[in-house]
Amino acid sequence: MERSFIFDGNMSRQVLESYLSRAVTASGLYESDTLEDDLRLIRRLGVKFIGRAAGIWYMTEDDDIHFARAKALADRVHKQDEEIILQACVFEIVTQRMNAQPIPAYVFEAFGKKPEARCFCWEDARMLPENGRPEPVWPPDRPDGKCGAMPDLNREEARMWFYYRATRYIDCGYEALHMGQVHLYTAEDRGMQKTQALFQMIRDYAARHARRHKVLLDAHTHGVSINGQLLFDYHAMPFTRAPLEQMDGSHLVLVREGFSEGGRNPNGWTGEQMPYLMEYDNWGGRMFDPAKTYSRHELALMQWWGYDQIGWFANQDRAERDRFLEYTYRWTQVNNPHAFFLMPMRRMLSDARVTMPRADNGKMDVNENYQINNPSAACPMGFGQEDIMKACWDDDDRLRAGYANGEHLIRYGGRDLYDEETGYRLPEKVVVYGSFQPFVGAAENDSNSEITRMYSIGGGAYALTVVLPFPGDYDYAVSTYGTLSAVYAEGSRRPASGSGHKAPLRIRRCNSVVRFRFQFMEGLVTAEIVE
Repeated sequence: MERSFIFDGNMSRQVLESYLSRAVTASGLYESDTLEDDLRLIRRLGVKFIGRAAGIWYMTEDDDIHFARAKALADRVHKQDEEIILQACVFEIVTQRMNAQPIPAYVFEAFGKKPEARCFCWEDARMLPENGRPEPVWPPDRPDGKCGAMPDLNREEARMWFYYRATRYIDCGYEALHMGQVHLYTAEDRGMQKTQALFQMIRDYAARHARRHKVLLDAHTHGVSINGQLLFDYHAMPFTRAPLEQMDGSHLVLVREGFSEGGRNPNGWTGEQMPYLMEYDNWGGRMFDPAKTYSRHELALMQWWGYDQIGWFANQDRAERDRFLEYTYRWTQVNNPHAFFLMPMRRMLSDARVTMPRADNGKMDVNENYQINNPSAACPMGFGQEDIMKACWDDDDRLRAGYANGEHLIRYGGRDLYDEETGYRLPEKVVVYGSFQPFVGAAENDSNSEITRMYSIGGGAYALTVVLPFPGDYDYAVSTYGTLSAVYAEGSRRPASGSGHKAPLRIRRCNSVVRFRFQFMEGLVTAEIVE
């Protein structure tokens, strides 16, 4: 990819994808106590997009103090590299402390109202109970700043609150906003009509006040399209996993998914599919009760072996963290040509906090944040993945360019296709299956699996690229339409009947990329081990 980071106002697809290809999540960077080393890391790796750098879930400090700290970070980062985009968060929560926050005059005016001396009203902004269900407050016995509820963007007070927070971050120098779980707080806004109008107000404010007259909006969504117009500049989503109970330990694999809606981008260009980020998400840290005893199977079914995503990752040993980071980067590259891995530079661990030795004095200490930094006196609690991250980015887009799967994960091609020479209709569904399947998130020997369904690539050929995380001896074959009455395998152009007709596949290194191909009319099956 030829990268460019220059824009003013609207952003081309090339520039947007350039930023997403050099994106990290650095949750709460504005309050980092290792900022000097964080800035060193940003320089060394060439980071250009810093996700979640500022934002609050609870309101535990005065808003003016929060925004002053957020601005101080932006000033430091932009003094080092003025091209960097910093992202702030406007999450799916309103707390009672908003009752003490005065509404600026410009917010009233933006909504066509006469300014008045009042604060925001929590009761008028939150989601109300539905169908006799309990009042949706989490939880009711906490201080005002931690007593929260889901906002309701169908209500004007909530939209005013979102506008207020978004515009203040823009004034602080932030050029991207993560809007949280958009489908939750817009549930009462039928067709997201009011949400669309609000987001346009935020974009209009950015066009007048933002550093480069632009703010990028994203949320956890596969996309929102209203009459073909997309609500977001790009999309974001956590990974989906499958536990590997076939192996000892708490290994898991990522599962092929991640459709991203296409249409007219807010920047003015169109596409069949929008770029999107995939990330290690956090939502609480540890999911299991350490005082209880669980079976291995119970833990396997509990989120990521009993953790949220970043919590599981941080609680692996260093070698496994290195392997899994490389695996995730490769998996994202081949999973979809428009997907980008949001590297975990800094992320909160909550109840998954890790006890580890400090690099400055060797004493054991508790780390409440995952940090990718190499451990040093400047970052004594770093987890040490910055070198493998650099190696991934140095590898660049090689795998995406040469081996990525089809553009649409929910479309496989093959419908109403015929062999040009004979007129024979080609199969619409083609599946590669075998003992390798659990290692890509499918059931073993499932000839009907959608996860290992192959894409039509033209000329009567089908292909699928996978990343196999562990070395070993596997087998594979190809089934058309899921039937086992005609199974194709490498080494013979003639099909056989039954699931035993499979070819061997020996994988010698972790995170090997394998490209399966099937030429239907010739009955030819191959598996290319890319490396």
